[in-house]
Amino acid sequence: MPTIRTNDRLILALDVPSADEARALVDTLGGTVSFYKIGLELFLSGAYFDLADWLRSREKRVFADLKLYDVPQTVGAAVRQLRRRDVDFLTVHGNDAILRAACDAAGGTLGILAVTVLTSLDRADMEDLGFKADIPAVVRSRAHRAQAIGCAGVISSGHEAARIRAVVSDGFRIVVPGIRAASQAGHDDQKRTVDVETAFEAGADYIVMGRPIRNAPDPVAAAAAVQDRIAAHFARDG
Repeated sequence: MPTIRTNDRLILALDVPSADEARALVDTLGGTVSFYKIGLELFLSGAYFDLADWLRSREKRVFADLKLYDVPQTVGAAVRQLRRRDVDFLTVHGNDAILRAACDAAGGTLGILAVTVLTSLDRADMEDLGFKADIPAVVRSRAHRAQAIGCAGVISSGHEAARIRAVVSDGFRIVVPGIRAASQAGHDDQKRTVDVETAFEAGADYIVMGRPIRNAPDPVAAAAAVQDRIAAHFARDG
């Protein structure tokens, strides 16, 4: 498994309405950020794949956060379409059969990330959905099964990252979204959040941040500060 460059460990969520806004943000951030997540909002903008190609042309890494969920044959067909693009990661929901279809279609060229439990959900939300389950146990089980199937990693809250790391190999990637400063926790739709250092201490390989950087008075300074914290963490542990 290739070593992760420190600068790549921050994934910036391009959750903006248009490709033009996304490009402007990428240009503003320059070399401060090297890895970007593009999700459903941009997918419906009509310029998703052009934006993915544009990012790659600027030597940026791309995470397609599409959370595919359908019957296995349909998910496999969708993954084969995405293989035509130079994308690093793709998120997929679903059971073993769906994840297996995605991994088979990825052909080892596209990293499938299994979605565990969304960071916007807590126990009450799970019960609203009809699931009386212990979230950490569900996340740990899904991660263990995802690795056995052949997924490259999982998307998981930092609250469960340590439990996942205990049951998977070092090369199995843990991507933690919903990163917030302690003072920001609970101020938006993300409920199971952690801060930068806590995520990596728990075993995360990558963190995903959006609003704390995009909405900062100075996004470049905000991104640089996060990168400095990541570098300091790995310098201390290294």
